[in-house]
Amino acid sequence: MKKILFSLALVAILLLSACGGKTGGTSANPTQLSFMMWGDPAELTVWKQIVADFEAANPTITISVEVSDWDSYWTKLKTLLAANTPPDMFAIDAPLYLDYQSKGVLLNLQPYIDANPGMLDGLYPQTLQAYQTPDGYFGLPRDFQTIVLFYNKDMFDNAGMAYPTTDWTWDDLRTAAKSLTLDTNSDGKTDQYGFSFDMWDMEPGYSEAIWSYGGDIISADHTKTLLGEPNARQAWQLLYEMTFVDKSVPDSNTSGQYGGDTFLAGVSAMTPLGHWVVPGYADANLNFDVAPMPNGPAGRFTSVNSAGFVIAKGSKHPDQAFAFLKFVLSNAGQTRLAELGFACPVLKSIAESPAFLQQKIVINQQVFLDALQYAHMKPVFRGYDEWASTVGDGMAPVWRGEADLNKTLDEVVVAADQVLANYK
Repeated sequence: MKKILFSLALVAILLLSACGGKTGGTSANPTQLSFMMWGDPAELTVWKQIVADFEAANPTITISVEVSDWDSYWTKLKTLLAANTPPDMFAIDAPLYLDYQSKGVLLNLQPYIDANPGMLDGLYPQTLQAYQTPDGYFGLPRDFQTIVLFYNKDMFDNAGMAYPTTDWTWDDLRTAAKSLTLDTNSDGKTDQYGFSFDMWDMEPGYSEAIWSYGGDIISADHTKTLLGEPNARQAWQLLYEMTFVDKSVPDSNTSGQYGGDTFLAGVSAMTPLGHWVVPGYADANLNFDVAPMPNGPAGRFTSVNSAGFVIAKGSKHPDQAFAFLKFVLSNAGQTRLAELGFACPVLKSIAESPAFLQQKIVINQQVFLDALQYAHMKPVFRGYDEWASTVGDGMAPVWRGEADLNKTLDEVVVAADQVLANYK
């Protein structure tokens, strides 16, 4: 009953605000909001511009922006939440969303959304799925990432090979990877690999192959790990043989020598990744483009994930914070986001406009949008972080060449299922 009364009261406040009610600050004494996210200095620059645009349209509100690297961000966020001193708004990675939502630290945004009919109508529905709960939305997506195949055009040109096409299968990719693996100075050591992939995280790593071979990652009710099922093992076997039989993929020890990204280092010819790497690859002067992920026996599949924004339940200024989230999802906010170049806008009209499709970095941007048609959502469930660490760390000896693939898979599935059981 209290929850219902709170929701009704909140809607009433929002309606009053929409009719010119008090916003909580003045231009001379504006309401101050704090906003945290992960990223790098280039992202901070653009987000400060988005904030400046918002502040110009809302002179009674000011926002301080703090950007940290991935690991530091989550450590600091947990510390602030534990101390009950959270930022008003912070970024969330979709797979981790339910861990935070279930702890009761996020504000339920549903009353605000209800007070703004049609607010979500223009967003790609695939990007909203991760944030839906039986009690409404406690977060909203700001952008999305689909995984596509990046390829080094110079390496293909030097080998006299045609670029990847929409007709490619995983067998075609394997064949091409063999041809593009070279010992260019004849010293007995490979110094160009045909393919590389993230051997720890499912998103730009193994999930695309598993789905393409008819397997899956986890059961629909999130109680059983499916990575060891027969079809999934076919995909694992393919990636294993490419690494240790064909030797067209650097093992994790070798990849580590190049900071974990041999494509950025100019050492591998192809890799599956998301839009977040585009600015960095361009800054490195790589001559690259993108193509769809290859077809497998079960079809073509890829993953889609999103970064989102949430408002802390403990925020003293939830109305003003929601006004900023709403701005980020507006035409103006999403256009600025497209200029950032690190991700795809969730607002369909902007993603399909020149703001995204005709960026300064000239690659086939349409591939990222088309991938939504055959993308599976990266799983979102309570305990995801612990489960993913159990799988990634458990499989690590395989990719170092120190452990048997199938035996390790058996052990990893048991350990991962135990994590799921702990979160029932």
